[in-house]
Amino acid sequence: MIPDLEARMQPNSRPLVDGDGAAGVEAAAAPARQRASRFVRALVWLFGVWAVVIAIFFLATTLTAPDPVTRAIAGMALGLFLFWIVLGGALTLLRKRARNVLRRFDAHWRIAFVLFATIMALLEEAVTTTMTNAAPLWGVPVGKAYITASANYLEVVLYHSVVVFVPMYIAWAWLLRRYTFSPAVVFVLYGCAGALAETGTFGAQNLVGLGFWVYVYGLMIYLPACAIPPARGARKPGVWACLLALILPILAAIPVALIILTINPPQHAFAPIR
Repeated sequence: MIPDLEARMQPNSRPLVDGDGAAGVEAAAAPARQRASRFVRALVWLFGVWAVVIAIFFLATTLTAPDPVTRAIAGMALGLFLFWIVLGGALTLLRKRARNVLRRFDAHWRIAFVLFATIMALLEEAVTTTMTNAAPLWGVPVGKAYITASANYLEVVLYHSVVVFVPMYIAWAWLLRRYTFSPAVVFVLYGCAGALAETGTFGAQNLVGLGFWVYVYGLMIYLPACAIPPARGARKPGVWACLLALILPILAAIPVALIILTINPPQHAFAPIR
């Protein structure tokens, strides 16, 4: 499901000149905003096509791979595409309703944003854990093939995934308080940050699936970004703000990840896949 790409960049300061002068400044800035919007739209479509290509590869592997474990893992990843990217992506159609529902929390929109994004992440992890527990559908026992660290949902979200995502959402709330990132830009930047996190954690091969990971992670935060108040005293982001938005969430997650590793040393519930 391709997210809506309508730009929501709002003026954040008073005009430097009044009357016709202000109109002229606004008219001069409009082409730049349109170019930025087209560029983001192109990126979302590019990553969408990329994700579909990866899904076709998963389908072909599921149907033709001789190894049952390989077939199962590919089938689980295909299930993540179908149930989260396609069906979960359909939730983006509710963006206006989400904004209307959360309007009552505008005074505390940063808290609402973090909670909403956390709920979306919990939904995504419900899909991945369900896929792991569905291993017998491909003729292998649970734990022989998997896409999560455990078949236990609470263990997955409390010790491996969502607990580390929360500080990333707090970082994004801070960024959105200061910059008028459109929901589509939030989608792309957080999706790329998620892909980088996957690459750093599980290996450079994950870069091949960049478009797939952009959609997996981007959909966790797109609706929450649609639901925040557009008039919040923020300013237009520049290139440096975009780079900050790419890096800061990852940096915010590192201390929590280290704490989790300290109090709960990694004990993978499954044997390594060979």
